[in-house]
Amino acid sequence: MDQTGYRVWLCRRLVAESRDAIIFVGKDGLIRLWNIGAEAMFDYRAAEMEGQSLDRIIPPALQAQHNEGFRRVMAKGESRYAADLLAVPGLKKDGSRISLEFTITLIKDDRGEVAGAAAIIRDVTIRRQRDQELKKRLAALEAGLEQGAKQAGNITIF
Repeated sequence: MDQTGYRVWLCRRLVAESRDAIIFVGKDGLIRLWNIGAEAMFDYRAAEMEGQSLDRIIPPALQAQHNEGFRRVMAKGESRYAADLLAVPGLKKDGSRISLEFTITLIKDDRGEVAGAAAIIRDVTIRRQRDQELKKRLAALEAGLEQGAKQAGNITIF
């Protein structure tokens, strides 16, 4: 296999076998690529999602905002989120919510026109739950310290 053939093979394998979800949405807003990581994360098979809208995995309250932003990015050909890690809620096939972090890459065709957007997505639900639990425990400890300090201030020493 020559170098070019090897690179093409490697890129295909990286996308196909990544445990992170890799999704490509065409300029028309329809999913064109849904890898095995996306299947595991959202519980939808590629055959169920390719050709469909992302609305299936976006909470209803966020769909209008997402669709408006997507249309704007496709029209302008640039995204302010291209370099940032985004954190959003997502929906699994059974309707349960998950916490997601992802990056977006605009994919351009040979003429330099935007063909669509690729997202590499990671499920961070467990980490987010752990962080929220730690924040609750810290708040409880701080409240206990404040209460102890107040009580200590009320003690009269003879």
